[in-house]
Amino acid sequence: MRVTVIIPTLDEEARIARQLEALSRLDGIHEVIVVDGGSTDRTVALARASPCTRVLTARRGRGVQMNAGARIASGDVLLFLHADVDLPRDAARWIAEAFEDPTVVAGAFRTKTVAEGRRGWARRFLGLADLRSRYTSLPYRDQAIFARAAVFRRVGGFPELPLMEDLELSRRLRRVGRIRTMPAIVRVSGRRFLARPIYYTVIANLFPLLYRLGMPPRLFAARYGHPR
Repeated sequence: MRVTVIIPTLDEEARIARQLEALSRLDGIHEVIVVDGGSTDRTVALARASPCTRVLTARRGRGVQMNAGARIASGDVLLFLHADVDLPRDAARWIAEAFEDPTVVAGAFRTKTVAEGRRGWARRFLGLADLRSRYTSLPYRDQAIFARAAVFRRVGGFPELPLMEDLELSRRLRRVGRIRTMPAIVRVSGRRFLARPIYYTVIANLFPLLYRLGMPPRLFAARYGHPR
């Protein structure tokens, strides 16, 4: 099974080189595509300097960028990864295991949010950022969502929303098959949580509920700030 990793970026010069180097060491990764949404720093240059990485630009917006990457991907599986999320070393094995069941069309991982050396009282509450990955049946962006490429395209890919594009994709995928959350862990940067811990916990758990109840994504985006 050929796995294509698609990374949407916006001003990620501090992380993208390390992320691409880490991916180059993983077995089972067929190709890596970086889709930049208009970075003003060295993100694009650093990505282009990485061997075996395809780089393209697209209009800003995670859904727009990830769809652009999916259009040129040649893998059987598309894995959507953010620059501040680290895959487990055996990620490809877990993906293959998920798809041993032909009824499974997509999957994701559980999260472990890490402080990355930052200090402060909020570090002791980092586990709150991981609650949703333990109880939800609809994975979202930090969980490194992966899907069968043919099914992803059949359901129309990501909706091009200002926010909640990951949740809506999960809903689309679940209508046509099973989504499995694997017990393996992806490590997620706690930079957003540590900057505003209470606020981040509320929006990460409340916004998906409000979206299901019909609140427009543009209202979330106005309160969330500019999504990266």
